Amino acid sequence: MKHRIITVILLSLAAGTARAQSAGPDGAAAPSNAVGTVRDIWETLTSYVTTAAEEASDSLLAYRPTPDVRTFGELIAHVAGSQHVICGAALNEDGGAEDQIESRNLDKAGLVAALKKSTEYCGRAYAQSDADAQRATRLFGQEQTRLFALTLNATHNGEHYGNLVTYLRINGIVPPSSRGQ
Repeated sequence: MKHRIITVILLSLAAGTARAQSAGPDGAAAPSNAVGTVRDIWETLTSYVTTAAEEASDSLLAYRPTPDVRTFGELIAHVAGSQHVICGAALNEDGGAEDQIESRNLDKAGLVAALKKSTEYCGRAYAQSDADAQRATRLFGQEQTRLFALTLNATHNGEHYGNLVTYLRINGIVPPSSRGQ
C-alpha cells in the first residue's frame, strides 16, 4: 500500500511538471502548475454558475426555497461580489465590498453582466505565476498567500453552485454540470 501511495504521488508530480512545461493552444507557456490547477477548477465551476444565470427565468431568479436563504438571483450577485473581493486579495488590490453587487437589486441582464465582469477581473488573478501566488496578501483580516485566495475563490464558487443546483433541481431543471457532454 505504501508503495502505491508513493507511486501515485510521483506520477502526480511528473504530470504536473509536464503540464507546467507544455505550451498552451496559443503557443505561450502553459500556466504554472499550482495556479493553473486551481484556475482550471475555478473556470469549470464559474462556467456552470454563468450558464445557470444566463438560462434562468425571471421567476427562477426570484426563487427562494425558504424565507431565510438567498434567492437564485441573490446567489448570482453574491458570487459576483465575492469574486471581486477574493480575487482583489489575490491581486493585492482592493476588490470592493463583498455586497457591492448583491445590494444593487439588479435585473437578469445586470446580474449576468456583473458576474461576467467579476469573472474577467478574476482572470487576471488566475494568470499569475506560482511564485507570485506565494506572495502574502490580506483576506478577511488575515494574512494569507495569494494562492490561498485563489483556492478560496474556486471553492466558494463551488459552494454556491451547489446551492444553485439544488434550486434548479427543485424547479425541475437539469443543472449545467449534469447535462450530457
